[in-house]
Amino acid sequence: EMNQDLALRVMSDIMQWDDDESRKEFRWLKLMARLKYDGYRDFQAGMRFTESLATWLQQFDQEERKDAYRFVKERMVYVGPGEVRRLVEQFFPNTIRQRIVQTVASNLGIKPYTVLTNPDAAAAIKRLSRQTLVLGLSDGARMDIVRHANVGRLSNEQLVLAPQIDTEKWKDLLKNLREDLEDPDALFKIIYLVDDFAGTGTSFLRYKEKDKKWSGKLNRFRTSLFNAISDPEVGNIVAPDWQLCAHHYMATANAKDKMIASENTARKDMKHKNWPEEVHLSFAMVFDEKLPISASTDDAFTALANKYYDPVIETKHTAVGGVKHLGMGYGGCALPIVLEHNTPNNSVALLWAETNGETKDGVTPPAMRPLFRRRQRHV
Repeated sequence: EMNQDLALRVMSDIMQWDDDESRKEFRWLKLMARLKYDGYRDFQAGMRFTESLATWLQQFDQEERKDAYRFVKERMVYVGPGEVRRLVEQFFPNTIRQRIVQTVASNLGIKPYTVLTNPDAAAAIKRLSRQTLVLGLSDGARMDIVRHANVGRLSNEQLVLAPQIDTEKWKDLLKNLREDLEDPDALFKIIYLVDDFAGTGTSFLRYKEKDKKWSGKLNRFRTSLFNAISDPEVGNIVAPDWQLCAHHYMATANAKDKMIASENTARKDMKHKNWPEEVHLSFAMVFDEKLPISASTDDAFTALANKYYDPVIETKHTAVGGVKHLGMGYGGCALPIVLEHNTPNNSVALLWAETNGETKDGVTPPAMRPLFRRRQRHV
């Protein structure tokens, strides 16, 4: 507690609050730190939200601090572990199970709500459930929670954290399927690709003009599947009428639209006898389209994002987003989002960037201090 009281006193000093303001803000800070922000995984050891906020605010001039603080209080969206867990736990009953039931109902020519009372349907559901495979595209897919939440409904051999599965693994998955179903010819019928967050939608699927081809996680999965199918020791993995689905726990409105459009466009290029007509996209939660910050809605904070900026955070990986200046985040997404296990680089850089402010070409940029440190995937 000592630490928090000290941090609050420092906050009151930094913000130049009077006693009334201090009391009001302390109540809010204590509550939010306890309920949400202290759970962020990448705080340095012993560091908590209030200390991080105090350190972060000190990089701004006195008169700018209230704008920065207001941004945190009114604009920032923090998705905590409880919220993520709920989205992950609902994935099977709301999304996978529904698809299985609808598929069986349409195969048997019956209404979905009669499926549970129909003995043929019950057996078909059991079989199709086992012919379903769930692949996590990143750690964010939280396959551990999916596994714990669905004991008895999905076996461990159906849940794989592997964006690029090698041929040996495919062989293994197929062997387990056939043993479980006691059917030497059984094939997979539904495959789900799962990820946590789509900010731009480009890491899932994007068209590379330069190479005139599709790239992204969907394409990597396709390559891995086709490599295995062409291996004489494996052969077919998926049934002729298989369904491919991609599920994101969270997405921005913009990413959702972009992914739907890209998937549509990619269909003719991806056409192949082993590839389905379409990829079914689903999203557990789509953020409001008014979420991104802009000069018209957040002029003060936009100014700060441009003023406190160190170009050292730009890399060849961030250039793929099509926007060089990362003040508004990767791809210029301007998101005020923080996820408890990491801050997306599509979010405004002031939230996550950490630099030393080293002089380059005679210019000394400001050292950027992060509010929520981000673990970089590409170094």
